[in-house]
Amino acid sequence: MRRTCPISRLQAGALALTLAAAVAPGLAHAAANASFMAHQALYELKLLKSRGNATINSANGRILYNFTGSACEGYTSDFRQVSELDSGEGKNTLSDLRSTSWEDGAGKSYRFKIDTRMNDGDASAIDGIAERDGDHVTVKLKQPVVKTFTLAGSTVFPTEQIHRIIDAARAGKSVLELSVYDGSDTGEKVYNTLTVIGQPIPGDRKIAEPDPSTDSNAMKSLTRWPVTVSYYDQSAKPNSGEQTPVYAMSFELYENGVSRSLVLDYNDFVIAGTMGKFNVKDSKPCK
Repeated sequence: MRRTCPISRLQAGALALTLAAAVAPGLAHAAANASFMAHQALYELKLLKSRGNATINSANGRILYNFTGSACEGYTSDFRQVSELDSGEGKNTLSDLRSTSWEDGAGKSYRFKIDTRMNDGDASAIDGIAERDGDHVTVKLKQPVVKTFTLAGSTVFPTEQIHRIIDAARAGKSVLELSVYDGSDTGEKVYNTLTVIGQPIPGDRKIAEPDPSTDSNAMKSLTRWPVTVSYYDQSAKPNSGEQTPVYAMSFELYENGVSRSLVLDYNDFVIAGTMGKFNVKDSKPCK
């Protein structure tokens, strides 16, 4: 019997929230020398490779991402991913995931709603709010169950995570560890993350495979960094070398928060996301 490797609800939910964080320009604090860009981006997904005993014939799909907001009013992101994985012997997994989130400009409050549908099954929903209060974070879930619990105060939300990655990159740091809460899984999952940041890429460097972001006049002068973020179970110690990440994501991150050249590594298989469309949106600056 050949091993099949469909995308589970956990993987689909984690993928959506991680990609939403990666492609979002909604950083928690706007730096003095950069404004964070409201935009819409379309990413085309395809299978890069499968590993080991995994039998993956093909994978394809799309991500449509919309971002609006500012540091003073908070950041709103709307994200939809539709993908299909062919694992052989007529076994296809079709996933349709939609998420909407809002995070305030100081990274103190995070609202989220995630709906996932696999094949013809019923949709599963996660709905809640997380608020930072002193030395802890309080999470109140409405779905899938009504529940209130607390997280460590060091836990960050997805846009704050991207903000800290850019701050670290500007400071010349190559490694960053963070605990991240994004509302995925059943709304109770916290990941330990290890981010590795490469050397800066100047905006005027020629690129072998351009896309709408590199061709955009609004982006051509901006620096970007190659970034890999590995996501571990909360009990794991990312820098110990003893644990395998649940998944890892690589991308090039612009200083205004936009991302290109996405690669998602699920250990058994790897999916690439190439930007197909990119549109800059009007935004209102903070008063």
